[in-house]
Amino acid sequence: MLKKKSSIISLGLVIVILLSLFISGKPLLTLRNPWVAADQNKKINAKDIKIGVSLSTMNNPFFISVADGIKAEAKNQGVKGLIIDDGKNDTSKQSNDIEDLIQQQVDVLIINPVDSDAVTPEVKEANQAGIPVITIDRSSTGGKVLSLVSSDSVLAGKMAADFMFKAVGQNAKVAELQGTPGASAARDRGKGFEEASKGKLNIVAKQTANFDRSQGLSVAENIIQGHTDLKGIFAQNDEMALGTAQAVNGNNIVIIGIDGEADGLAAVKSGKMSATVAQHPEEMGKLAVQTVIKHFKGKKVAKWTKSPVALVVNDKYKNLIK
Repeated sequence: MLKKKSSIISLGLVIVILLSLFISGKPLLTLRNPWVAADQNKKINAKDIKIGVSLSTMNNPFFISVADGIKAEAKNQGVKGLIIDDGKNDTSKQSNDIEDLIQQQVDVLIINPVDSDAVTPEVKEANQAGIPVITIDRSSTGGKVLSLVSSDSVLAGKMAADFMFKAVGQNAKVAELQGTPGASAARDRGKGFEEASKGKLNIVAKQTANFDRSQGLSVAENIIQGHTDLKGIFAQNDEMALGTAQAVNGNNIVIIGIDGEADGLAAVKSGKMSATVAQHPEEMGKLAVQTVIKHFKGKKVAKWTKSPVALVVNDKYKNLIK
């Protein structure tokens, strides 16, 4: 009788555990042995490396260029195993994509987070599975990241503020279009711009447009209607700056973005945008793959792999950046 009761209790405990796992949304079974993490320091030949990539969105020219860089360098290095997933700016989809990549037993993950906080559980899950993680353009708030491949977003924000001050003058009223809340690039670009603006510029409005061109258009229209004496608008990426340019529609408002994507550079050249702090997205993708190769050769990898930035201005403002 006692044996029967013990069996019933044991079965009940198993059911409770399984239900808990099911409710948590975690897989009940994994392809990896959950008790033995893979060796993150193992050496692998380039042709045998399986790289899993999760990008925040492929509906943005900047990240398309990042993906192009990843593909080009992977081919150059002889990497045959490459999977690139589009997060579609959806934290839930990106989480599921990364979990699928872990189940597929990739050797390394390259992640460009939709949200730096939201991606933390998946980074930690990769850590537990022994899969090294490299983040690109944006970092993860938690978990262990082998290397962040990015430009200096704080510096980029400061460069934008310095140009804006030279273009519009002391205490001029300006606005800021912010990127996706929770993205480290949005936080850092905003931090750099706002720190460098203190005592120089009057930031009268700050609103998010989620790094999106169409949202940049509508948000900028609302800000311009509410502040008819606005002298400048800083957008935390070129996509929002391009939307802003549509909203400004020829009015004498200085517009600066960050990224240096092809459309942004063309808009600066034509005068639709005043300037952009240009990154090199394709180069960032290449650097990420080079970091992967370096790691699996057993070489030490920098915690921060920096990609350069440069201010690009319309000819009208070249006298300001001597």
